[in-house]
Amino acid sequence: MASPNAAKTAALHQRLTAHARRWPQITEIKVRWRAGYAYIDAVLADDDDGDLQLCRLKDTGHPELWGFALFTYSNERYEDNILPTGLPFGSPEAALDCAAGLYLGDPKT
Repeated sequence: MASPNAAKTAALHQRLTAHARRWPQITEIKVRWRAGYAYIDAVLADDDDGDLQLCRLKDTGHPELWGFALFTYSNERYEDNILPTGLPFGSPEAALDCAAGLYLGDPKT
């Protein structure tokens, strides 16, 4: 049986991978954990420079409410931010939409 952390990681990764299909340039979503935070990176099809750091999600214990911090390349760090809803927390998919939309543009629908 998988540990709760492994199960949470797998569930988050599955959700974000399914949602990331909206961006054809994303070939893979990576989720890594550190001290209660999930760091979300994207692997791009045409980029050999490494992963695109997108955002950090704070685990609140609720599967639909995650704290949101955007990776800012100008400062090279994660900064707490708000989602388009005006809230500093939301679903993992909303966080992915915000970060990937910023760095990759709106996906073709």
